[in-house]
Amino acid sequence: MNPSNKPLAGLTVIELGSLIAGPFAARILAEFGAEVIKIESPDGGDPLRKWRKLYEGTSLWWYVQSRNKKSLTVNLKHAAGREIVRKLIVEADIVVENFRPGVLEKLGLGWEALSAINPGLVMLRLSGFGQNGPMAQQPGFGAIGESMGGLRYVTGFPDRPPVKTGISIGDSIAALWGVIGTLMALRHK
Repeated sequence: MNPSNKPLAGLTVIELGSLIAGPFAARILAEFGAEVIKIESPDGGDPLRKWRKLYEGTSLWWYVQSRNKKSLTVNLKHAAGREIVRKLIVEADIVVENFRPGVLEKLGLGWEALSAINPGLVMLRLSGFGQNGPMAQQPGFGAIGESMGGLRYVTGFPDRPPVKTGISIGDSIAALWGVIGTLMALRHK
């Protein structure tokens, strides 16, 4: 299919995420035609590049999660880097992020700041326990969600500790629900 004929062609997504949940969500949007610009740190980029099984020095997961995306190295710790992101956001339709809650706010890139410069922006925020509330600051990895939800209890063998599923199912399902919510927000807009 011609990329310009895909259902999300013409949309721009800025991805501020790493590892699985955020990049997975942005990848799904890219597969349906959105232009995804992935922001990566200058100190090695997304850790997923070197995570688990490698092929010629690069993670197989990276090849999957980064397809159909453009990468841009930006140091968010510097004002000039944050300004680059703000300029991209002005023209963007969607921001996908999966930092720990509060990180983007400390950088001046939280919802309040970004929606002020782009009132039509849709923002997908993926975290283990939401952006606020009693557990928001707790680590929110897929394994924790899988364990709390009981999936790890029913996976494996009765005489051994629980085992993980073959993929990061917690992150993947969170990403898919995030994409569904993002598409609903776009439709509402």
